[in-house]
Amino acid sequence: MHVLILGRGRVGSLVAEVAGGRQHHIRIAGAAENAASAALTADKLHDVDVVIDFTAPHCVLANIEACVRAGKNMVVGTTGWHSELARVRQQVEQGGTGLLHGSNFSIGINLFYDVARAAAAALQHGYSGQIFERHHAQKKDAPSGTAIVLQQAMRDASSKHGELEITSFREGDVVGMHEVVLESSADRIYLCHDAKSRHGFAEGAVRAAEWLAGKKGFYDFKDVWRDL
Repeated sequence: MHVLILGRGRVGSLVAEVAGGRQHHIRIAGAAENAASAALTADKLHDVDVVIDFTAPHCVLANIEACVRAGKNMVVGTTGWHSELARVRQQVEQGGTGLLHGSNFSIGINLFYDVARAAAAALQHGYSGQIFERHHAQKKDAPSGTAIVLQQAMRDASSKHGELEITSFREGDVVGMHEVVLESSADRIYLCHDAKSRHGFAEGAVRAAEWLAGKKGFYDFKDVWRDL
């Protein structure tokens, strides 16, 4: 495939490395090349099969709109824009393109969601719950998209018994750690996912782009990762 990667940050650069290793043709556009979505015109995307976005919350919506106008499929790993999910879904479906988004493209964290859903039964038996998330100091959104998905998944699995407050920490170069603590007067349950590197995010994003090839519609990675 011919892949355009938006973002020259740590994850975007690693996505390029993984995609190149899987024999895809890669082009990268950083903030300067893509100011006001300048790299996303129909002419400049003529030979591109899929766009992968790891940019920032303040520009991702404009990038999505530009890709829809150009008729190009898109994988979005940027978080912090999900309040606009319904509007973006409508744009993608009306535009006849394909978009796959994810708060986290790691296979491990998506398995962790399943573990947390099972543990959420504790909330129906008198336990209280908290979510703690830690990321590097430069991460722009808080709480993380992963923590928000985790919170919603556990609320849904427990029939919305109890609230799970999210506490966020931004420190050093932490890749990403998410902890769930469930507590009763008798005991305490700890669940934790600790990302050791960003490679899992990058590989998942590239495999998502491969899965999206030729498809139309609006997809969430947590619903399709088993099919990759």
